[in-house]
Amino acid sequence: MSWWAEARRRIEAARVARARWQADMERFRTEQKAARKKGDVPAGDHPGPPPTGFALLPWLLMGLGSFSNLLQGETPNPWIGGLGLLAFNSLYVYVTFRAFDRARREAVSTRVALALMGLLTTGLGLGYGGNWLMFFPLLGLATGATLRGPWLGRTGVLLSVYAGAVSGVRDGWGDASNIGYATFLSSMVTAAILGLSEAVRELRAAREELARRAVEKERLRFSRDLHDLLGHTLSVIVVKSEAARRLAPRDMDAALTQIGDIESVGRQALTEIREAVTGYREGSLATELTRARSALSAASMEPLVRQSGTPLAPQSEALLGWVVREAITNVVRHSDATCCEITVESTTERARLTVTDNGSGKAVTRPAEGIGGTGLKGLTERLAAAGGSLSAGPSPRGGFTVTAELPVEPAELTASGVATAPRAS
Repeated sequence: MSWWAEARRRIEAARVARARWQADMERFRTEQKAARKKGDVPAGDHPGPPPTGFALLPWLLMGLGSFSNLLQGETPNPWIGGLGLLAFNSLYVYVTFRAFDRARREAVSTRVALALMGLLTTGLGLGYGGNWLMFFPLLGLATGATLRGPWLGRTGVLLSVYAGAVSGVRDGWGDASNIGYATFLSSMVTAAILGLSEAVRELRAAREELARRAVEKERLRFSRDLHDLLGHTLSVIVVKSEAARRLAPRDMDAALTQIGDIESVGRQALTEIREAVTGYREGSLATELTRARSALSAASMEPLVRQSGTPLAPQSEALLGWVVREAITNVVRHSDATCCEITVESTTERARLTVTDNGSGKAVTRPAEGIGGTGLKGLTERLAAAGGSLSAGPSPRGGFTVTAELPVEPAELTASGVATAPRAS
């Protein structure tokens, strides 16, 4: 790619960035006006101009003095001076435009161009002096825009001392301190301003990324809640409907009882779905254990529930309640077991939940396509995020076992000192 094509590409990229900035500014002004009309406090997140090398081009006006000397014929060997001026401006534009891209800023070619600027500035300053020494502050500006790491301070000090020394050798020591100070100030201030601007933009990008991840996390939470709620509830409804159909010919009262349970489960499911949508649902381990007994009994399985140890924190109870719900749903839907045992053990440090059935360990029904495994996978992610773990698989003694472990936070007891969670039954 020729240098002209590269220049056109950069100009086009700058034009696109500016158009994007103008669109952001227009949206910002619209939001400001809407906020004022509603009586709210206007947002203070003002989208700044796009960071490009165009912001540093006006400083080339510092070289107008040398250009004026060339036009007025006050410079010896004007062709050499003109070529030097053109070369310096070209290197300055090259370095400053690359300074706004971290990868290009740290490239070897940029550092080589900066070194060539230093040599050219030294030659022009020693050869002509006067206004040509003002290229040292421009060199400091380009240095500050390019070097923003731990070497910036040392480089700025050395460059300012070097600029003052060259000025003193060429034109005397009267203005040497001014040239040195201007060089140091231009390098440090430029680095500080551009570094702060880059940090602000990185923080804004990080904030937008965090907001995007929060939305994704909320969507994932919502999908998990709906899966766990509907999967368990519909499984219970199906099991109780089958039980009602079997009991209807010989025991209508028992069938009506099952139908009443179906109505109750359906109403409770509606409430839970509404709570899940609003994000206020908190699971209860005691409630899930009670529902597990009912679901297992309706499926002609014997429920054995054992709970021991210290009381659990609400967050731990909520997570273990989801595990009980998902595990019992899988037992009712997919196993051929006749007995299911639920054990909850907790110490002052960790809680352990085990759900074991005495089936063959193989699914007797095929899960619906696209659904199988989603519940356990989602629970594994939830427990991992809370510092726990979940394992599921065939048991060595036969059947299928789901084991969940969680770190325990101390839970408060009731006024009587007795935990509200149910005990062994």
